[in-house]
Amino acid sequence: MAEELKPAEELVALLDLERIDADLFRGGQPDSERARVYGGQVAAQALIAGIRTADPAYAVHSLHSYFLRGGDYSVPIVYDVERIREGRSFLTRRVVARQHGRPIYYQSLNLQRAEDGYEHQDVMPEVKPPEEGMDLVAVMRRGGDAEADALGKEWGALDVRWLGNSRVGLDPDPEHPSQARMWVRLKEGLGDDPFVHLAAFTYASDVSLLGATLAAHGANPSKVQMASLDHTIWFHRPFRADEWWLYDQASPAAVGARGLAFGRVFTQDGTLVATVAQEGLIRPRRED
Repeated sequence: MAEELKPAEELVALLDLERIDADLFRGGQPDSERARVYGGQVAAQALIAGIRTADPAYAVHSLHSYFLRGGDYSVPIVYDVERIREGRSFLTRRVVARQHGRPIYYQSLNLQRAEDGYEHQDVMPEVKPPEEGMDLVAVMRRGGDAEADALGKEWGALDVRWLGNSRVGLDPDPEHPSQARMWVRLKEGLGDDPFVHLAAFTYASDVSLLGATLAAHGANPSKVQMASLDHTIWFHRPFRADEWWLYDQASPAAVGARGLAFGRVFTQDGTLVATVAQEGLIRPRRED
């Protein structure tokens, strides 16, 4: 009888794409109770597809993407990579994810050969340690989120400790009315491949940004139609996704049924390792 995989090992297997032709890959699907494919999964698999076509001497420093259609868990996702630029310092890739013959997601990746330059960073805010945070799924369940249990199963590879938001747990900040903070790490089983850690972080980065856009409003997520529209990550420094990182999120604006959120990512020693931005649909559900 085959040994059962740990959740993080299942995620690593999900990121191990099948090459079906030159610059063409196929990604598998997990067992999920949700109707639509989790956006972080598509972004992470697309990232791996793009990296597979690049010289390992180049590291990803940014990705920009758009979610076009909800993904279908019943069939694999095909990733088609286009080599846009082959420079001495930078490489660029464009990845299209398709199902049923239609694009569901676009991603542009920029990679850079390592070099030295100027350095500065923001200071990490003072926060409680991960051990004093609350399990995110438990917080969602207590808040009346009808999808909490299904998401908890889908996010089985993640350990998320919620520290609070603008309404509960965080000090009031008049300059930033909609904030949320949490510690995140991937569970044991990622291994040591730096590209896997990059993709695993990308997977996790989509877990809560739209929640930050609702923090100022106290809305029950079950009564809000939520969907990621675009997703951007700037990778500043390499880090391990299976060690605690602080996800410091703030939403500067919500308008027109859309919410925008930024996330600063710090390791426990205060190093800023990534910055994330996402805009998504946050449309109140009508009773009819």
